[in-house]
Amino acid sequence: MAEKILTINQAVCDFLWGPYMLGLFFFTGLLFTIGTGFFQIRSIRLWLSHTFFSLFKKEKNKKGCISQFQSFTTVLAATVGTGNITGVAAALSLGGPGAIFWMWVSAFFGMMTAYAESVLAILYRQKDKEGNAIGGAMYYMEKGLGLRFPALLFSLFCILASFGMGNMAQMHSVSSALSDTFSIPATLTGILSSVLIAIIISGGLKRIAGVTEKLVPFMVIIFFIGSFICLYKQRVEIPDAFRLIFHCAFSSEAIAGGTLGYSVKKAMQLGCKRGVFSNEAGLGSGATAHASSSADEPCIQGMWGIFEVFVDTILVCTLTALVILTSGKFPAATAGLAGVSLTATSFGVGLGDFGRIFISVSIVFFAFATVIGWSLFGERSVLYLFGKKGVPIYKAIYILCAYVGSVTSMELVWGISDTFNALMAIPNLLCLIALSGRVFSETRRFMHSPYVPTSFFDKKYKKPPKTGVL
Repeated sequence: MAEKILTINQAVCDFLWGPYMLGLFFFTGLLFTIGTGFFQIRSIRLWLSHTFFSLFKKEKNKKGCISQFQSFTTVLAATVGTGNITGVAAALSLGGPGAIFWMWVSAFFGMMTAYAESVLAILYRQKDKEGNAIGGAMYYMEKGLGLRFPALLFSLFCILASFGMGNMAQMHSVSSALSDTFSIPATLTGILSSVLIAIIISGGLKRIAGVTEKLVPFMVIIFFIGSFICLYKQRVEIPDAFRLIFHCAFSSEAIAGGTLGYSVKKAMQLGCKRGVFSNEAGLGSGATAHASSSADEPCIQGMWGIFEVFVDTILVCTLTALVILTSGKFPAATAGLAGVSLTATSFGVGLGDFGRIFISVSIVFFAFATVIGWSLFGERSVLYLFGKKGVPIYKAIYILCAYVGSVTSMELVWGISDTFNALMAIPNLLCLIALSGRVFSETRRFMHSPYVPTSFFDKKYKKPPKTGVL
């Protein structure tokens, strides 16, 4: 029965994630890129000043909200997962080095999709009875377009995806990494992880955000250090790696003496698909955390959406790809290695015997952070569908799923989760397109305001007015 379900789901998933879906992602990103005048390039100084450089400024706490940085790390926790390690390796193995170029293209346009989601999340958020800011894709679907049905569908699919891809599949990666590297039993991993998850998510948004703002910078910086050590030792190979990426992105010529052939079509499909899976721009999930931000200005919060995609795909995924391509293990080893094995072997060239341990620990941190981040997305969807009475039940099931994911095989869960992701994306992308005029008008208003700084360190600008619906 399981095999039959897997076969049927695979057919449905292949159809949903076919060229039409990828075309919809591209069209949405292209629409917001052109409509905002290539904001992610033209205003790069502006969005970096409001994101990366704002980290060095003290942010005031606001009742019922989390800080802009916390909303960013919560979304990044959910997106920087095993896909940044195993997903990149899989894209290289199946689609060739050219897949990395198309992953960049997907991220370039995805930046503006994430920007639009974040802007709309602030515009259409609201307060609950306790004064907490709540919002997300389902709220701008209902309040921005007056469409309740797609909001209900989105929330349902988000809940199901949180149990699958956001929880069980990630916990399986955690238990497998700890078992293979440190011989820790999966049962013990499941019990300890479930307890830890219960402690974190029982504290609500504030505790989740408090954990992610400490965990995410730590794990990303550690991954950067390990990657830079590898790339420094293999620095002479970096130019060739970039040449290979650009050559294979547009050439159908086989590499490695004809052993492996990568077509442009396969590279484009795998690169775009893995890019979407990595940063989740267009799924609508990240808008949930952005809606709880303390930001008053929608466009400033939108810039955090741009920065999130930049860090997740342009930085983290690219580092993984370059380490693999400069290690000398690609493409000769891809016939026998894939996913985490290829990545671990490649990092082992630069880090020695510590390479496999480094990747295993990275997977544990990345996957666990994803579980924490997705718990918020699922919880807010339950709140929208069933009200507060459904939240304790959801949390109990979510904790149980963490244990189940640790001790069972997840092939079916991964497949079904891909399907749920597509079903989330369809109503979200269509509603983003329908609300594009509102995003464009907000961006024009912001760019023509006197408080827009002209440089990174410009302090002579007025405080922006409160435009978020709170």
